[in-house]
Amino acid sequence: MTTTEARLSTAAQPPVAPPVDRTARRTALEEAVLPAVVALLVAAIVGDILILTFGQSPGTVYRLLLEGTWGNAYGLGQVLYKATTLTFTGLAVAIGLRAGLFNIGAESQLAAGGFVAALVGLLLPAGMPALLTLPVYLIAAAAGGGIVGGVPGVLKAKFGAHEVITTIMLNFIVLALLNYLTAAHLKVEGSLHTAAIHSGALPRFSSYIEPFHGSAANVVLFIALVTAIVTWWFLFRTRRGFELRATGLQPEAAEYGGINVGNVWWRAMTLSGALAGIGGLNFVLGYKHYYEDSFASGAGFLGIAVAIVGRNHPLGVVLAALVFATISQGGLAVNAVVPKQMVDVLQAVVIIAVAASVPEVRRMLRKAR
Repeated sequence: MTTTEARLSTAAQPPVAPPVDRTARRTALEEAVLPAVVALLVAAIVGDILILTFGQSPGTVYRLLLEGTWGNAYGLGQVLYKATTLTFTGLAVAIGLRAGLFNIGAESQLAAGGFVAALVGLLLPAGMPALLTLPVYLIAAAAGGGIVGGVPGVLKAKFGAHEVITTIMLNFIVLALLNYLTAAHLKVEGSLHTAAIHSGALPRFSSYIEPFHGSAANVVLFIALVTAIVTWWFLFRTRRGFELRATGLQPEAAEYGGINVGNVWWRAMTLSGALAGIGGLNFVLGYKHYYEDSFASGAGFLGIAVAIVGRNHPLGVVLAALVFATISQGGLAVNAVVPKQMVDVLQAVVIIAVAASVPEVRRMLRKAR
């Protein structure tokens, strides 16, 4: 073979892909997973101590907790129902945190999304198929939550108002306004909920699987899973997602690189509110089929814990939502032997343990290398 032929042969060969940095991926995975594992172990230890103080056996209590959640179809259905709402609120908070913003307003955004969706359901003609009405409900719920979330974003971008203060205040304003509209104009007599939507209600799992009878689990769960996948794609596979993450890591550097930080802020808060608002469909479309005052109580604030434990990653949020839903439903299962308030303590311990273990786990991993 001549020198020229050898060069042509070499040039014709496909380029060799650079080796994958497996060490970096493993490190990122360890730093994402280990803090949550440590937090759960700490919570289990604290739970053991609390259970012993009530004179009960930890093994017996944990067995009752698992039997009342994952051990039977009804309990599993309730876990899945609660996890569905927590997935939406967790994703909402995670989007904000990725942008460097702390959205405390998922509670009111969730309620606003459910309220607007219920209003649309009252305006739609009866008998329309769910496949036709679902896009309308999605847009309505996202718009309701997005508006409530977008207001603090605009105030942050234009005037520098801190999103923690504005979202907390909007929680009171929006929830009080929805309470007034429901109680004064829309409620069914003798209740604090609206009339049932005319069409587009989504079925519960019990319609297809008999053992789920009585549980609130419904097909909105699949919408939550699709939303988590789309959120992952947006964050890690799109330019807008890159700008959002860059702004969250270092807004000054992002602005120096040509990113309009103010626009990223208000878009992130609007998207965050929209995600929380869509979560309102779990109650309005999948469970009760009407809006009820205070249906979102606690789910928005617990979404903060879900996002933190899930490390602001969509997959982590889904898993964390299942964990917190299990703990929440498990509290009802073990209420006969230990106070339900113990579950609230365990949830708080998980959050504190995650916050405390992240820097310590990173230090230990770096030292081990």
